[in-house]
Amino acid sequence: MPADAPTAVPYRSAEPAAPAEALPTFAEVYEQWFGFVWRSARGLGVSDAALDDVVQEIFVIVHRRLPNFERRSSLRTWLSGIVLNVVRHHRRSLARKGPRPAQGDEPSEPDEQPSPAKDPFERASLSEHVRMLERLLDSLDDEKREVLVLTELQELSAPEIADALGINLNTTYSRLRLAREQFDAALRRERARQRGRQP
Repeated sequence: MPADAPTAVPYRSAEPAAPAEALPTFAEVYEQWFGFVWRSARGLGVSDAALDDVVQEIFVIVHRRLPNFERRSSLRTWLSGIVLNVVRHHRRSLARKGPRPAQGDEPSEPDEQPSPAKDPFERASLSEHVRMLERLLDSLDDEKREVLVLTELQELSAPEIADALGINLNTTYSRLRLAREQFDAALRRERARQRGRQP
């Protein structure tokens, strides 16, 4: 090699590789995401009587799968997928068992322990609004209810919902459009019914 030939310099990345962010512990996931999971399961139609058991089952699965979480999606999307699968399994189990008596399954107020700042009238009014929302969501089929709850109540984006549900983005938008149309129509009927009951 000629004496004046340049010496090869080993390639170095301009930016040092960022260390991989450590996975959150199960305790951290539970503390941060419990409310999200609880609201998702309830919004997807799990009754109050079954809600604690379903949420517990979700977190048992989260505990088992968390070490293998590969960050191919956000933690919220990953959790949403688990919630959806458990709720679907729960609904199938109920369908196999047949219809259940409706007594004793009145929805509770959204907070386990209502704020003392709310007077009884406010709590009753809020509880009635929650019951109406659940009736309106019950008027949708499962596919439309899922996309509407994930969009409007849990504020997931359409790509996140498509990822959680395992469907393409166009299908997500189509289901969401139909869900909103059906929800709005059900809301108009509910308001007309309430006006008809007023003296």
